[in-house]
Amino acid sequence: MKVRQDAWTDENDLLLAETVLRHVREGSTQLNAFEEVGDKLNRTSAACGFRWNAVVRHRYEKALQLAKKQRKQRQRVLGKDQGGKKKLLYSPPVTASVSEELETLPLPAEMPLETAVEVPEMAVEFAAETFENPAVTQTYRQPATTGLSLDSVISYLQNFHHANLQNEALKSENERLKREMAELRKQNEEMTAKIAGLEQNSETIQEDYETLMKIMNRARKLVLFEEEERPATKFKMDRNGNLEKVAE
Repeated sequence: MKVRQDAWTDENDLLLAETVLRHVREGSTQLNAFEEVGDKLNRTSAACGFRWNAVVRHRYEKALQLAKKQRKQRQRVLGKDQGGKKKLLYSPPVTASVSEELETLPLPAEMPLETAVEVPEMAVEFAAETFENPAVTQTYRQPATTGLSLDSVISYLQNFHHANLQNEALKSENERLKREMAELRKQNEEMTAKIAGLEQNSETIQEDYETLMKIMNRARKLVLFEEEERPATKFKMDRNGNLEKVAE
């Protein structure tokens, strides 16, 4: 039994806030977060919930709203069938005393109608989970007919929960890779169009260059031809030794 009377520290409040925000962001419940913090701090989940609502919550109101928005975005990505369900992130450890109490509980057919039985907290949580998921209800009823132990049922449910989380993670990763592939394909098409444009521009520049070279060669030939046809200038020297141009 958890009995703790000391005051809350800043580290305890920070742990409580971080755990609650993580559970809300990833689609779990605040009650599940209170259970996780209670086990870590050796406090009851009720004490953690009271501390959150009375003291800590108003400090992280903006962060809580942001976590809820992120949870909605996650639900839209996963779809209504998967994202809309509450998924508990923390499973409290089952102690030997609780296991013994659950194993000694009589079956519904053997339990008198007027008998009051104190059901442990773990059994209440398990009943809530079976109400939300009919498949789990069938699994829970199986031990009464086949003789399965409670430990095997709990182990199966935990493995089933982990398998669902892995499937959701793989689906999210697959969607992300599809988006990246579409983006890369779009970039590839844009680069191909740019390369085609550059090749066309290169061909145009090559044609212009060849035309310009032809014009320059023709002009060079014309200049040489004019110099060959121009008569040579003649000079003669007078008596004083000066050169004079001879008229043609």
